[in-house]
Order: sequence, then C-alpha cells, then structure tokens
Amino acid sequence: MAVSFPKCPSSSLPPLQTRNRAWSSPLSAPHQVGDSSKWALLEATKRCHLSVSSATNGGSAVAPVEPSKKVQDSGTKTTPTDHSTKVENGIRPTVFSSNEFQDLKTGPDNSGRESTVSITVVGASGDLAKKKIFPALFALYYEGFLPKHFTIFGYARSKMTDAELREMVSRTLNCRIDQRENCDAKMEEFLKRCFYHSGQYDSEAHFVELDKKLKQHEGSRISNRLYYLSIPPNIFLDVVKCTSLAASSENGWTRVIVEKPFGRDAESSAALTRGLKQYLHEDQIFRIDHYLGKELVENLSVLRFSNLVFEPLWSRQYIRNVQIIFSEDFGTEGRGGYFDSYGIIRDIMQNHLLQIVALFAMETPTSLEAEDIRNEKVKVLRSMKTLEIDDVVIGQYKSHTRGGVVYPGYTDDKTVPNDSLTPTFAAAALFINNARWDGVPFLMKAGKALHTKRAEIRVQFRHVPGNLYKKCFGTDLDRATNELVIRVQPDEAIYLKINNKIPGLGMRLDRSNLNLHYAARYSKEIPCAYERLLLDAIEGERRLFIRSDELDAAWALFTPLLKELEEKHIAPELYPYGSRGPVGAHYLAAKYNVRWGDLGAEH
Repeated sequence: MAVSFPKCPSSSLPPLQTRNRAWSSPLSAPHQVGDSSKWALLEATKRCHLSVSSATNGGSAVAPVEPSKKVQDSGTKTTPTDHSTKVENGIRPTVFSSNEFQDLKTGPDNSGRESTVSITVVGASGDLAKKKIFPALFALYYEGFLPKHFTIFGYARSKMTDAELREMVSRTLNCRIDQRENCDAKMEEFLKRCFYHSGQYDSEAHFVELDKKLKQHEGSRISNRLYYLSIPPNIFLDVVKCTSLAASSENGWTRVIVEKPFGRDAESSAALTRGLKQYLHEDQIFRIDHYLGKELVENLSVLRFSNLVFEPLWSRQYIRNVQIIFSEDFGTEGRGGYFDSYGIIRDIMQNHLLQIVALFAMETPTSLEAEDIRNEKVKVLRSMKTLEIDDVVIGQYKSHTRGGVVYPGYTDDKTVPNDSLTPTFAAAALFINNARWDGVPFLMKAGKALHTKRAEIRVQFRHVPGNLYKKCFGTDLDRATNELVIRVQPDEAIYLKINNKIPGLGMRLDRSNLNLHYAARYSKEIPCAYERLLLDAIEGERRLFIRSDELDAAWALFTPLLKELEEKHIAPELYPYGSRGPVGAHYLAAKYNVRWGDLGAEH
C-alpha cells in the first residue's frame, strides 16, 4: 500500500519532530520500502492519526519518495513532479520524502540498518565555533533534538587532541535554566561524542583521513553528513571541493552550511555560487543567516498570517512607514581588520536587515513549504528599487570621552588603516514597487558604537483621518500615530502603541502599550538562533536558509551603491562613540516625513 500523511499537531510527534515542520513535497517517483519500516508507520499512524491509502497493486510496503538530486532555482516557480495523492476534505495530504520518513522513524530503515548523523565543524578552533556552534549543538542534545546516533568532529589546521577539543568546548557550554539537575552528566555524555582531526583546508588527503575516522564511528549505519563551514570565505571552495571528492556520504545525504559573507558584490557572489555548484547541488547548500533563526523574526509570518487583526492593515493604505533598526553599543573591538574589508552595509544591511524586509513585505505564500516562502521573498527583492546614493547616509564613529573614560574611534583600532573610509553606520530608504507597498518608505538603520544595543522592527501607521481628538495632541500628530514594535533583541517583545483616555473627569489622552513581553509571558528560555538553524539543516528544512537566486536579487540592490561609494571615495560623516549616530540620518528620515521611532521618550 502507498502511504500519505496529512499534517498533524507537532506536539504529537517524537522528540526530533516536536517543532512545527513544513515537510517537502515529493520530487521523484516512489520506491518500495521493506517490511522493516512498518513499525515506524504503525507508530506514526497511532501518534498522528495518519491516513493510509491502498495502492492498486494491493502491496503491503510503504512508499515514500526520494528527493530529487537537484532543486530548481529560478526563484519564479519551483515545479516538482506531481504524484497523484488522494485528496480528502479538500486538503491534499503531505507525502514524506525518504529522508523525512527516515527522521520520523526510531526503528530500523528499509535495509535493517539504523542511520547516523556526522556533524563536522570546519574551523573548529575559531570564535564562532567555540561561542555559538558547539554550544548550540549541546543545547540540541540537552533538549533531546539530536538523533539517537550522532558524532561531532572538529576540523581545523591547529594541532589538537580529542581531549584538548573537549576541554576547549566544555568552557563554553551551559545548560537550560529550567533543567540544571542533570547538567554535568549531559555535558559528559555530549563531550564523549566530540572528536578532532587536524588538517589543511585545501588538502584532499587530509579529508580522506577525516573520512576514514567518520566511517569508524558510523560503522554499518546509513551515514548522513553535515559540514558547517566556520571559516573565511576565501577558502570555502577549497573545503567544499575536498569534502565533495573525499568525505561525502556514500549511502546517505551530505549537506554544507555556508556562513556569510556570500561575496562582496554581485559578481563575487555569483562566482562563489558557481564554484559551490561545481561540487554540490543547490539542495545541499545551506546559506545561513542567523538572524532568520531568531524567535521574533520567525514569528513575523505567524503574527501577520494567523491574526486577522493585522493582515488587512498590512499595506500602503494603513502603514505610513516601516523601520528596521539595528544598533550595537560597542565598536569593532579588535576585529577591525575583518570589518574594514566589508563595512556595515555588507555586514548587516545587505543580509540581516534585507531578509527581515523580505519576510515582512512578502505576499501570502501558497503554503509553508520552503520553496513557496522563498519564492515570495524573491518576488519582493526583485520588486525593490535599486538603492541610490541620495537615499543613503553613511557614518563612522570617532573617539569620545564620557565620564572620564576615553572610548577609541574606529581608526584608532590598530588593525584598521588610519585613512579608512569604511562606514560603521548606514541609514537607507528603500521602496518596493508593487501594488501593496507602492510609496511606503522602508527605512533601514544599522551602526556600531551607538548609545544602545537593539534590533527591532517598527511599523508606523497612518494618521486617523478627521481625528476627533486631534486637539488633545496639539500640532504633533505623530504622538497620535499607532505603532507596532517588534523587538528582536534584547528582551524580546511585541507591543502596540495605542491612544487611551487617562482616568479622570477631564478629557486627557495618553499613549499606552499593549505589550507581549516574552520573559513575562513564557517561562521557557528562548533558543539561540543557531540551535534552530542547525536543527533545520539536520532535518533538511530550508525555509530559513537563503537560495541562490534570492542572494542574487539582494546583491543586485546594493552592488551599484557600494561601487559608487568606493569609486568616488565618499567620506562617512563622523559621530561620537556612544551617540545616536550621524545627524544625516535624521535628515534622511525627514526627507520622507518620517521620525525615527527609536528616538522617543521610551529610549
């Protein structure tokens, strides 16, 4: 019989699948799976009330489907092969691909062998690996989200033993605040799964040695391999070539997570994509932007598409402007050498903030499938007007003394050239040329060494036509404007500013907040973005990763601006360390009759 699965509540799934997943559609013809899969089918049927339709041949084997070897990447439409599936109550049930069906199982696979996941962190001795990746993997293990069989390998040029890697990793691990009673035991179990291999990034022979070690731990199981490239972009291709030729899985999947930056402009990004695709298919490449894994960013579509009160207002008719604000209260702190070759526009705006804009402004996708969501994001990016120099302000922080403490300027960093024109601050006005958003300014602002640390989305609504209470607000109508604020970090929250009567006999109005404060509402600690994205990569969920045509569309917006800034040697406006940024940013907002929302009394 052929099996098809309608979606079921995520809470009824086994631990690996407790999060709400949008599983992929079938991409190729079904194949038969032996009777050893029946146990998993029976268990899944009990848990999720899964429907089983009989095949015409009356056979007893389940029939999941293999994912295609390569995913269409046009950005306009991804058309998988259509397999007839029984439609009940007007809803087409989801059909698991073989990899997803394998994830669901806790018993043997069709060949009687269990599967294992080998996670190799390339660049294991670097800061990102130590501070983010290994702690995120431990958190997944601690919460029970990693598969039963898994192995973690660190790979880098540094000479290190397994014991030394474990000692290094152990210093950055911590347990969830609500489950500390077995923390030490869990740490010890996790560290026993961690190993190290030293080698050059461009040495195929060293990756052959890594492959041998991986096989020793994988044994006779089906081997699935995930490589996380926590390395500089100039050696991406060397590592991808070596892993593809010498250390890919022979009987399971192989996936590669690539960290930003994805090039410096449209040309270098396209060259990197071509290089990656010489050795990998698009569906093996997971371009990570950790901001997409943040709780409040992932909640954007839930907030909009599952609440009737918001979706009708999500257009130019009711929204006056949208602001995406990112600020850090510290400078480059010794990493100025890296930062100076990219700058704030490439480091923050072209990826993190633009991805938020695309998620915020996209049309309703046809489903929660990864390709449907990414298709809509690409449409938004392709509808955006190319950035012009007149709609951009750049700045660079300078030394400032406050409270007797001297804060160094950007060029005071010994790793930064004294005559550097690299911006540490940028503000830009973007416009989306479609029916929903025509004329609405999307204002971005990102900077280092500012007065506060925050990332937030601010949606300022239009003034109430013929407002009966406008006299109560005087001439400043902005005080009477409703504003939706989504605070991504820190201290996550969503609040809506409304006008309200102050209790008493007179008619005095006040602005109040309808506030969802995550720390007060939810007792569970919010996971790190890397936890969510690593789990997605293991499960093959691509919704929060960037597709190549999406990347091309993003670079097409910023490349002309970046070239003009560099060719004309445009000097950034200086601003004091710890200030609110360059004055020019306020003039840019005023140009479109906007006031930055983070400058109000609440800040």
